[in-house]
Amino acid sequence: MPNSLIRAGGFLKSHGPYVLGVLGLSVAIWAGWLNLGRPQTTEPFNDPPPTLTAPGASTVDTKVPLPPFSGISGSAFDITRRINLDTVIPQRPRMEVIRYTVQSGDSVFGIADHFGIKPETVLWGNYDVLNDDPHLLKPGQELNILPVDGVYYQWQVDDNLQAVADRFGAQVEDIVDFPGNHLDPFQPDIATGTWIVIPGGHREFKQWLVPTIARGRAGVGAALGAGGCSGDFSGGAVGTGGFIWPSANHFLSGNDFWSGHLAIDIAAALGDPVWAADSGVIVFAGPSIGGYGNMVMIDHGNGWQTLYAHLSSVLVHCGQSVSQGQTIGLAGSTGNSTGAHLHFETRFEGGFINPWFVLP
Repeated sequence: MPNSLIRAGGFLKSHGPYVLGVLGLSVAIWAGWLNLGRPQTTEPFNDPPPTLTAPGASTVDTKVPLPPFSGISGSAFDITRRINLDTVIPQRPRMEVIRYTVQSGDSVFGIADHFGIKPETVLWGNYDVLNDDPHLLKPGQELNILPVDGVYYQWQVDDNLQAVADRFGAQVEDIVDFPGNHLDPFQPDIATGTWIVIPGGHREFKQWLVPTIARGRAGVGAALGAGGCSGDFSGGAVGTGGFIWPSANHFLSGNDFWSGHLAIDIAAALGDPVWAADSGVIVFAGPSIGGYGNMVMIDHGNGWQTLYAHLSSVLVHCGQSVSQGQTIGLAGSTGNSTGAHLHFETRFEGGFINPWFVLP
C-alpha cells in the first residue's frame, strides 16, 4: 500500500468526527443561502400547480392544469357541483268540464281543435245551446268543454248506469272510473240532476239541413224561405261534370266536413265574389230558414247540386241558367254565423259528398 494512503487513513481515524461536523455545517449554510431569495409563505404549498397531459392528446397545447390545493377541505381538491335548472314538470290531463265563451269568428270545428276533442263532442256537450246545429253557434254563448271525447249527460229520475251506458254505447266501468265524475267505485250513487261525463259515448245527431231541390220540382223550396223557387226548370244549362273553387280562397275559415257539418266553410271576406262551381240552373235564390241566411242552390242537371250559404247578397234569380265561374252572389255572414265565410255543399243524387273529393 502506498505511504500516502496510509497517512490519509491515519488522519481520518484520528480526526474523522471533526471533519464530518465541518462538512455538515457547510451543507446547511449552502442550503440556507439558496433559499434567501425566495418569498416566504405560511401556505403548505405555493408552487405553480403541475400540469397533466390529456391521454392521447398532443403535448403542445392540450395541458390540463390541476386545481390548487386547499388546506380548508379535508380532501385534496375542492369539488363543486353545478345546479341543473332544466327540470321537466309533468302535465296532468284535465279531468273537469270547463266553460268557454264563444268569440267572433269561432266555429264548432275550430273550438274542438283548440281543446283537442272531436267537433261531435262539442255538440254532445251542449245540446241545450246548439241543439245539434253547428250553425246556431253565436258570439257570447257559453259552452261546456269536456276533457275527453264523449257525451255530457244530466242524470234523470229512475236512470241506472247500465241503461245509460247502453244508450250512449259506452261502458259502465268507464263512467264510474272517470275521475271527473267523482263517483265511489264501490257505491256509485248518482243524484238526479247531476251532470256526468260519459267517456267514449256517442249518439245520433238531429240534422238541420236544407233538402235537395231538383230543377223539375223546384217548388219544394217555397217552404224553406223567401228565396224558394216555384215552377218547373227542366231545361237550362247542364254541368260539365267537373267543379272549380267557388271563391278566390282555397282554405277554410271555420268548420270542415264532418258528421255534424256536411259542408266546408271556405274563407272569404265580406263582399268577396262567389262563383258557380259548375254550370246549371238556379233552384233557390234568397233568404232561407234553418240558419243558412241568404242562400243559392244550383241544380247541375246531372245528379249534382251545389249550395252556397251565408251570402251578403244574391245576384241571381230562380230558373236562371248560369255557367261555371259566373258570379252568383257575395260572401257574408247572414243567418247563424260568427263571421264572414262561404258555406259550400256538394250533393249527388240527394246524398252529401265531401267537397274535398270533388274540388281541384
